[in-house]
Amino acid sequence: MEKANNETQTTAENNAFTLDVHDNGVAILSMDVPGESMNTLKMEFAEQISAMLDEIESNNKIKGVVVISGKDSSFVAGADISMLASCETAQDVEAISTGGQQIFQRIENMQAHFVAAIHGPALGGGLELALACHSRICTDDKKTQMGLPEVQLGLLPGSGGTQRLPRLIGIQQAMKMMLTGSPVRAKQALKYGIVDDMVPRSILMDVAIELAQKPKPQPKPVKLNLMGQFLEKTPIGRNTMFKQARKQTLSKTKGNYPAPELIIDCIETGIDKGIQEGMSVEAKNFAYLVMTPESEQLRNIFFATTEMKKETGVTGVEPGQLKKVGILGGGLMGGGIAFVTATKAGLPARIKDIRSEGIANAMKYSFDLLNKKVKRRFIPKSEMQKQMSLLTGSIDYSGFGDADVVIEAVFEDLELKQSMVHDVETHCNENTIFASNTSSIPIGQIAEKAARPEQVIGLHYFSPVDKMPLAEVIAHDKTSDKTISTTVELARKQGKTPIVVKDGAGFYVNRILAPYMNEAANILLAGEPIEHIDRSLVKFGFPVGPVKLLDEVGIDVGTKIIPILMAQFGERFKSAEAFDKVLADDRKGKKNKRGFYAYSGKNPGKEVDESVYELLDIKPEQSLSGVEISERCVLLMLNEAAMCLDEGVIRSPRDGDIGAIFGIGFPPFLGGPFRYIDKLGAKYVVERLQHNSTKFGDKFLPAPKLVEMAEKGESFY
Repeated sequence: MEKANNETQTTAENNAFTLDVHDNGVAILSMDVPGESMNTLKMEFAEQISAMLDEIESNNKIKGVVVISGKDSSFVAGADISMLASCETAQDVEAISTGGQQIFQRIENMQAHFVAAIHGPALGGGLELALACHSRICTDDKKTQMGLPEVQLGLLPGSGGTQRLPRLIGIQQAMKMMLTGSPVRAKQALKYGIVDDMVPRSILMDVAIELAQKPKPQPKPVKLNLMGQFLEKTPIGRNTMFKQARKQTLSKTKGNYPAPELIIDCIETGIDKGIQEGMSVEAKNFAYLVMTPESEQLRNIFFATTEMKKETGVTGVEPGQLKKVGILGGGLMGGGIAFVTATKAGLPARIKDIRSEGIANAMKYSFDLLNKKVKRRFIPKSEMQKQMSLLTGSIDYSGFGDADVVIEAVFEDLELKQSMVHDVETHCNENTIFASNTSSIPIGQIAEKAARPEQVIGLHYFSPVDKMPLAEVIAHDKTSDKTISTTVELARKQGKTPIVVKDGAGFYVNRILAPYMNEAANILLAGEPIEHIDRSLVKFGFPVGPVKLLDEVGIDVGTKIIPILMAQFGERFKSAEAFDKVLADDRKGKKNKRGFYAYSGKNPGKEVDESVYELLDIKPEQSLSGVEISERCVLLMLNEAAMCLDEGVIRSPRDGDIGAIFGIGFPPFLGGPFRYIDKLGAKYVVERLQHNSTKFGDKFLPAPKLVEMAEKGESFY
């Protein structure tokens, strides 16, 4: 298409918007926030957008407007969340929401045909802006995705998203997107009807300009099957659908997260009482949620992880090169590490195992995950082949000579790991880093016989590696700063949030988890039913209960760390006798289909194996409340976290909070162990620990750090 001559171009210094009017009657409204890599919507932009809309309205030559991003890799990533912190009252927040709604409503009411040309992420307020336009086109690029992720921050879409999306793609699909916060790729967006067309990036602007020259389209009815028509178009159907949605939501949130229910309220109000009433409820609910402690903590997590992405492992120390990674061991962990190395980091991964079957299993692990994505049309087959080509294997060290990092993922045996350090130092180059995925053995011991101990480090992943977001980077006292920064960079490239922790038994995450699990076992031995213990901690906010978690990770694996912790920290970590008896009965949990839960019958893994009570000589009877159970388990975790901070195991309360949330599912709405202690108050936590120590022994003695904070009235943040 021939480039039209420009008639006028309007911009101002520090203005995020430019208006470029072409002779063909199409104006290009481009957004490019100065000094930022991504576009975000800010409060101060309201005047700028209004001025642009005034100009469009006053120029009767403009028949169409293409809304596009001036950024190379994103449309609009959402609203600037930091502006919410400056709001002192719910009324302040409601004013922001109403202001956003009014601007987007004005776009929808414009005579000119507004076309959103989307490349890269269009999330939150970015998608709401696109929804206010009359047409939407996106690129077929893998960077392009659309979603309303506000629920993940304890919020809801506050600029008309709860009203426009259901009208565009149907109530059920829109509700699913808003309640999960999950974005959709370009292909799905086209299939659902979020966009009208999907094109290669090279012609995005041309196609958008052509479309903008056409008259404004009339809204199309949503395509629904018979059941969909009953559920969405009849009062009885809608009543059933919203009732069911609330029931399912409550079963997932346990009442700990208020946002999902309020999202449903907004959608239902808009459908039943009209869009104006829906907008009004949306603004009020958005304002209410911003002021909740749950949203405040979820936003804290968002800011913490954003901050962490900008950090190197050691301030001022740049990471070394990362061109190739070696992996020792083709088991579940090795396969998972190889997968994230190839698919997320885009680095060649060379797998070594003593058996060729081990290599084949590790390859199959990646193949199965990628094949599932191909079948669901998330990625084309060519992309899968490209990623699989990064995986190679051998039963010796051939192909390891040029590896920048070699990650060891074999079973927990000190001598074996030490011999692998020697092998890597022999077969790889002099700069190769040896990273151990041990979950329990101190890194200093693994590096004891190393010729280059400064290049030995711990890199502890959590299972399953493709899903769990945390990685612990463990430096022993001889690890070099360059090794730390390079390992942090590798973990980040693999899609992980890394925290740097000091060497020692259990490191950070397993060390704070062990007393929590131990106490659950003690409560079980005292006669509390397993379901009651697990239910109590799920209600508290953990994704699974402690007994169920032990079955999931493997009872043998979960208990292996206890002797190592006892060797360093003494009786505080003495394990409950239950573990020995259960292991002696060859119960390893889910992996050998024998554990605390039953893995045969109609609901495998859902019901308790009653024979375990007989084995432990227990007559189960509920005598403690759920609050008493959760308090006992969680207090020990909080206490241990405070000790870890005091001993320098973690660098900051922030790292401790992110580690607990991403590593073991500490309830995100509570902000992590340190934010939760601040919420309760150190004085209260110390009092509860002392109260429990009189009943259950010295393991509940409060950490000196907490006692000091209680006396001085201090907090972690």
